Amino acid sequence: MSSGTADKKKSWRETMRAWLHPRVLTMLLFGLSAGLPILLIFSSLSLWLREAGVDRSTVTYFSWAALAYSFKFVWAPLVDTLPLPFLTKKLGRRRAWLLAAQLAVIGSICLMAMTDPAAGGRTLTMMAIAAVLLGFSSATQDIVIDAYRIECAEQELQALLSSAYIAGYRLGMLAAGAGALYLAAWFGTNMNAYNYAAWQASYLIMAAVMLAGVATTLLIPEPAGNKKNVYYPAEYYLRFLLLFICAAAVFAGVFFLSGGVVTTLNGLFKGFFSTALGNELAPFSSALAETGRMLLAAFYALLAAVLLIRANLADSGMISETYISPVLDFFRRYGLQTSCLLLALIGVYRISDILLGVISNLFYQDIGFSKEVIASVTKTFGLIMTLLGGFLGGTLTVRYGVLRILFLGALLSSLTNLLFLLLSAAGANVPLLCVVIAADNLSAGIASAAFVAFLAGLTNISFTAMQYALFSSLMTLLPKLLGGYSGTMVTAWGYERFFLATALLGLPVLGLIWLAEKRLK
Repeated sequence: MSSGTADKKKSWRETMRAWLHPRVLTMLLFGLSAGLPILLIFSSLSLWLREAGVDRSTVTYFSWAALAYSFKFVWAPLVDTLPLPFLTKKLGRRRAWLLAAQLAVIGSICLMAMTDPAAGGRTLTMMAIAAVLLGFSSATQDIVIDAYRIECAEQELQALLSSAYIAGYRLGMLAAGAGALYLAAWFGTNMNAYNYAAWQASYLIMAAVMLAGVATTLLIPEPAGNKKNVYYPAEYYLRFLLLFICAAAVFAGVFFLSGGVVTTLNGLFKGFFSTALGNELAPFSSALAETGRMLLAAFYALLAAVLLIRANLADSGMISETYISPVLDFFRRYGLQTSCLLLALIGVYRISDILLGVISNLFYQDIGFSKEVIASVTKTFGLIMTLLGGFLGGTLTVRYGVLRILFLGALLSSLTNLLFLLLSAAGANVPLLCVVIAADNLSAGIASAAFVAFLAGLTNISFTAMQYALFSSLMTLLPKLLGGYSGTMVTAWGYERFFLATALLGLPVLGLIWLAEKRLK
C-alpha cells in the first residue's frame, strides 16, 4: 500500500505546524500560474464568444481545447527526459521546462487577444487554434508543477502542498474569471453592445499576470535529488521528438479528415437511440460518434508510432524506459485488479463537477444574472469558499487520512449539484445563488485537496512526471469529453434534468472509493 493512502492520524498541533513549511508558499504561487489559463479557455472565453454572437453549442465545443490536459501523459516523457538547450544547464530539469511552458502560455493568451471571433472568415478557427495552443502549453506547465510538488517535499506534506496549490489555482481562476469579466465590463462590453477591444485588453492583462509564475520559477531552487544522472545523446532526443511530432500529425490528420465518418456514425446512433431508447438520450449520439472519431485517430497515431519505432526512427530502449516502465511499475506495485479499480476511480471521480462546470456560466447568464453578479458571487465569493474548502480538505486529510476525506468530498460534490435544481426554479435569486456557490465550492475544495494527495500517493518517485501526468490526464478525459456536449444536453433536456443527471453520475464514485479502501487496506 502506498504511503499516500495510509490513514495515519496525527495530532492537531503537528497538523497545523506543517502549514509553515516553505514549500507551501511556492505551491501557492505555482497554483496561481496554473489556474489562470484554464478559465481563459472555459468560462471567460465562453462569455466572450456568446457576446460575439457564437451559438451555445459551438461555445461549449471550445471546451475541447482543454483536452490537452487529458492527453498530457503522451508528451510527459518528453518533459521528463528531454533537456532544453541552455535552459536545462542553467536552471535545472524542472525549472527549465517550467519557464518554457510559462512563456508559451503568455504567447498563446496574446494570440487569443489578437483574434476577434466576430470578425468573420477564419477568425473563429484562429481562436480555436490559439485556445488549443493555450491548453497544450498550460498542460505542459501542469506536468512540471505536479512533478515538482511531489519531489520537493516528503509524502506527509503532500496534502498540505496540494491544498496550497489548489488555493493558488483558485486565485488564478479568480484573476482569469472574475478579473477578466470585470475588466471586460469596465472597458465597455456587454451582451447588447459587443466590444472586441475590451476583451482584447482584458486578455492582454491576463498574460501580464502570468509573469508572477515566471518570477517564481526563476527564484525557487531545483528539487533536491532531481538531477538526472543519465542522458541520452542529443540525436536520440531529436529522434524521439520527431517521433512524437509524426504521431501527433497522424492523429490530427485522421481526426480532421474523418468528419464524414462522424456524420455517418451520428446518424446511426441517433436512429438507434430514437428507436430503442427514446429521444431523451439522443444528445449522447454525438458524444459516441466523436468518441469513435477520437479513438480512430488515436489508433492510427499509435500504429504510426509503432511502425516508426520498428523503422528505428527512435530508440526502442528509450521508448521503453519513458513510456512502458512507468506503466508496468504501477501495475506491479498494486496488481492487475487493484490497478484497474484505482484507474476507474481516477477516471470518474470528478465527473459531476467538471460536467456541470462547463455549462455553469451560461446557466447563470441564461436565468438572468448579470456579468457583474456572476463575477462577484461565483468567482470572488466562490473563491473564498473554495479556499476554505481546500484548507479544510488538507487539514482533515492530514488528520484523518486520504480515503476518508476522498469519500466525504465525493459525497458532498454529488449532493451539492442538486442545489442547482433549486436555483433553476428560483431564477435570478442572488441570496440563493450565494448559498449554492458556497456549498458547491466548499465541497469542491475538500474533494480536490484529498484527490490530489491521493494521486500523489499512487506515484512512484522514480517516474513522477509520467505517472502523475497519466493519472491527472485520466481524471479529466471522460468528464471533459462529455462536457463538450453539455450545451447539446441542456438544449435537449433542460437545465433541471441535466443537473439531476450530474448528481446521479457521482453515486458510482462512492462505491469505487469503498472498494478501493478495502483493496488498499
